[in-house]
Amino acid sequence: MLEKLQEIMWRVTAAGDLNEALEIVVRRVKAAMNTDVCSVYVRDPASHYVLMATEGLNPSVVGKIRMAAHEGIVGLVTRRQAPVNLANAAEHPSYRHFPESGEQQLSGFLAVPLVHFRQSMGVLVVQQKSQRVFAKDEVAFLSTIGAQLAATLSYAALGSHIPPSAPGPTGPVGLIQGLPGAPGVTIGTIVLPSPLAELDAVANRIPDDVAQEEASFRCAVRKTQEELRASAERMQGRLSDETRAIFDVYILILGQDDLVEEVVARIRLGNWAPGALRDTISEHARVFEQADDVYLRARAEDIRAIGRRILLQLLSNVTAIKQYPSNAILLGDEVSLARVADVPSGQLKGIVCLRGSVVSHTSILARGLGIPAVMGLGARNVSSLDGHPIIVDGYRGRVFIDPLPAAIQEYRRLVQHEGQLSVKLTGLRDLEATTTDEVHVGLGLNVGLLTDMDVAANLGVDEVGLYRSEFPFMTRETFPMEEEQYEIYRKVLQSFAPKPVTMRTLDIGGDKPLPYFSTTEENPYLGWRGIRVTLDRPDIFQPQLRAMLRANVGLNNLRIMFPMIGRIGEIKAARQAVDRARRELGEAGFECPAPLIGAMLEVPSALFSIPTLSRYVDFFSIGSNDLTQYLLAVDRNNPSVAPLFNHLDPAVLRALHRAIRDARRCGKPASVCGEMAADPGSAILLLGMGLRTFSMNASALLRIKWLIRSFSSQRARQVLYRAMLMEDAETVRNLLNEELRWAGLGELVPP
Repeated sequence: MLEKLQEIMWRVTAAGDLNEALEIVVRRVKAAMNTDVCSVYVRDPASHYVLMATEGLNPSVVGKIRMAAHEGIVGLVTRRQAPVNLANAAEHPSYRHFPESGEQQLSGFLAVPLVHFRQSMGVLVVQQKSQRVFAKDEVAFLSTIGAQLAATLSYAALGSHIPPSAPGPTGPVGLIQGLPGAPGVTIGTIVLPSPLAELDAVANRIPDDVAQEEASFRCAVRKTQEELRASAERMQGRLSDETRAIFDVYILILGQDDLVEEVVARIRLGNWAPGALRDTISEHARVFEQADDVYLRARAEDIRAIGRRILLQLLSNVTAIKQYPSNAILLGDEVSLARVADVPSGQLKGIVCLRGSVVSHTSILARGLGIPAVMGLGARNVSSLDGHPIIVDGYRGRVFIDPLPAAIQEYRRLVQHEGQLSVKLTGLRDLEATTTDEVHVGLGLNVGLLTDMDVAANLGVDEVGLYRSEFPFMTRETFPMEEEQYEIYRKVLQSFAPKPVTMRTLDIGGDKPLPYFSTTEENPYLGWRGIRVTLDRPDIFQPQLRAMLRANVGLNNLRIMFPMIGRIGEIKAARQAVDRARRELGEAGFECPAPLIGAMLEVPSALFSIPTLSRYVDFFSIGSNDLTQYLLAVDRNNPSVAPLFNHLDPAVLRALHRAIRDARRCGKPASVCGEMAADPGSAILLLGMGLRTFSMNASALLRIKWLIRSFSSQRARQVLYRAMLMEDAETVRNLLNEELRWAGLGELVPP
């Protein structure tokens, strides 16, 4: 049975779309279990269970037979979420007969639920003409198939379609869950890469002239380098120098002798240049893909993108001029920087990658361009989707391929609301963030790229609440030298002076490894990260501190904050490192003012150490993302448990309330710089906790200002106390959505 199981799932994985996958299941399962019928019922957007595939019933009823969750034995299975095994289904009180299906003479019945992340996706059924109770190993076999099929249904194949109920809402089709890459929503038209650039489609060929083949390859490499430089120049006005440095990384990889010479060696062994390139790129990418570090794995994306670009040069004397729609959405295994640069200005509306993550260069680029992006959809056949409509939801990491009119209408409404809201919010730029009962709230910006600083100038913020200093490290091939860091930090401080800028020292590890400084750990989130790394590596830490302190000379708006503080010894050692850096700079002739020092509260142990920590810091900043992750013991980047990650869990709310209260009692200001500060509903709770400084990404800042100006601190406290008495995050979210609507802020309810 194991071999049959593996074969079925292999064929399902290789299926081109959902319908094909379901047909494979019913046909193969019927044969493997030697039954008369196998059928799959799939839940539609209206929560009806629709017969979507069958082997043994009348095929004309596919898409027509549907049952509500309370109907039939299928409904019984979904309610119990457990198998139902009957010798004679017709005798069961829940049995529902469909004469048109041709099942009059069927008796034996086994059905298993299709459940993914606690959500019912459908039911898998086998039936027998004779009366039969299926054996335990048969139930186990069908249940195992069902578990795999449920995941396939959850991440439905591209272009799949479940016939809607009529009448009633139709809902979206082709929904695929990925990872948020860059925020925003958009509706556009899919643009696929040139078919000439598909490395996997290249066949082996013996070259007629090895020397000429080698010369052609080296020429293609030079042309690719020139093309990348030209692309970088073409985008000069659209990106910061820091983001454009990603192009330099690609050019640098092309200049590495090992990559080029390995291709040449394969050519000399008797393969033409495209085939030699295919094998070399595949080998290099595989090395990166096997790495444990998220950022290192993302480098495989860079390698393959470069390979495709060289291949395009090899197979085409001139680069074809591609026509782009006005609402282009680039879709591909990965989306290279060169592909992004090829799209005329103003026509690129979004990016979707089958591979990649939030730390991919493509994600960083999308955020710099201000367009939504979704990453990590998984291996799928997308070759036939060029020109198809698509919805990209960068907030939730979702895409909708070939969406139904109802889905397009809903997202068009959201896009329109975003545009209208943006116009409304622009009028708030110069107004104070003050509640209706005259409580002032300071608003800060979270930034990482220099482009973010340009945005800040148009938002009327009070401070930079978080500058992520790891970004300049992540976009380079080596550690940036002290002078290079100084120039970056100086630009940041100058662009915002005299308002304060809180610079977080290098925060790497966990989900933020560096490509050139990686470690292999079984549990990186509980390992060597944040302040633990920098204290252990003064050769990295001290140059960064000196660069920050030097950049502050004559401006005096620097605040330094340390990440992942969990023990008193860490903050004491970090302060000593700052003192040492000031002393060294003083000896070199730089008079550096002492900056304010802060600690991030993101390790649970720090929540219980605030009175002691207060002796060594001037302020606190709560990192709600990591704090929630540690409090709930949930890896938010692990798709198996990510649905359990929710900062509205009442336990998280109580912990935050205590932290803000304890900091206030110690006379130390506290802010929140995680995702909670950017969520309008959560902002009500933080306001009720007494928080008076919020820091967030630019896209959320004016929305939060609108919320604060529409609410009173007294009502926020009342909402907080109600929320902390609730049992789960879903109930809290419903409460907050009611409050937003009560205040006339329904537009701020997340889509």
